[in-house]
Amino acid sequence: MSIYLDNAATTKPCREAVKAIYDCLDSNYGNPSSLHHEGVRAQIAVDEVRKMIGRTIAADPECIYFTSGATESNNLAVLGSVGNGGKKKNRIVSTAVEHPSVDRALSRLEEKGFEVVRIAPDKNGNISHERIINAVDSNTALVSIMLVNNETGYIMPVRRAFYGIKKLYPGCLTHCDAVQGYMKIPFKVSELSADMVSLSGHKICGPKGIGALYVRKGIHIKPRTFGGGQEKGLRSGTENVPMIVGMGAAVKALSRDINERYSKAQELKAMFLKKISELENVTVNSSEDASPYIINISVPGIRSEIMLHFLEERGIYISSGSACSKGEKSSVLKSFGLCDELVDSALRISLGRETIGADLSALAEGIGDARKSLLKAK
Repeated sequence: MSIYLDNAATTKPCREAVKAIYDCLDSNYGNPSSLHHEGVRAQIAVDEVRKMIGRTIAADPECIYFTSGATESNNLAVLGSVGNGGKKKNRIVSTAVEHPSVDRALSRLEEKGFEVVRIAPDKNGNISHERIINAVDSNTALVSIMLVNNETGYIMPVRRAFYGIKKLYPGCLTHCDAVQGYMKIPFKVSELSADMVSLSGHKICGPKGIGALYVRKGIHIKPRTFGGGQEKGLRSGTENVPMIVGMGAAVKALSRDINERYSKAQELKAMFLKKISELENVTVNSSEDASPYIINISVPGIRSEIMLHFLEERGIYISSGSACSKGEKSSVLKSFGLCDELVDSALRISLGRETIGADLSALAEGIGDARKSLLKAK
């Protein structure tokens, strides 16, 4: 039986989501744009999920737009929100540790002449809200900061940073990639002072190919796809009703016990860190107050891919970093101040709804055996 500890890459769809998708495919197959009964039924199903997601982040359901996933949501927020005012503001503030779907969108804007300021962690691996606020000026169009870093679990000071920015520069737009925080760390869009928030279905035990973008009322985003005018013209294309319904079922299932799951993840993380502290020469890269769902460690002397294959032979699945990097050396970990040796041997363990203590005990044992076997072979 396999042990899956790569939940930051994707999660196993919960039974509620799988059933909801199947039932929708089987009996609610209408096009929400159709005016007949079957179309109306499909539209009602979509709107119910819109309301449900809105409730979880204390947002008006009319401000929730469905997309194909967090990458599209991030692209739409970043690329669609700048340059919309009468006088074009030219500065964008973000961090050096954002997900590629934000960072590469920012690079595209740099090519078009925008000034992008990427704030790197300090020597202690921290990014303070003061540094973010101080980087913003009257020429800043957008600030985009993730809620939880997908490689280390580092929790960004989004609330304090966005609040301070809005006090000084009310017209500056704020965007939060909340993918690794949604359904794990409760938040309200008003508490974040966020104009836009990106969400993903497959990170919360829902299906792949579906996400959402919250856009505060009064914020004008340029669409990037054109067609039939669905999602109020912001994201044209027939709504993916089965996946929307599946995401809604996952949201409903996970909403019941967010705080309990967080406490459980904290206990599991503490237990795992205690076990690996008994191993020689293992470095913990995640900070103590990081999200308990993501634990980043390094085993110097054993390259990440070698360790991954060793553990895979035991049926244990973890990763070396962001799934989007496909094995490339992590620039995020370098930004957090890790030396090449630690980056080359980095491992990301990410907990999920079904993770139990025995899973992490097996992982710790596997890492210990790998050290004995692989380092001895050298």
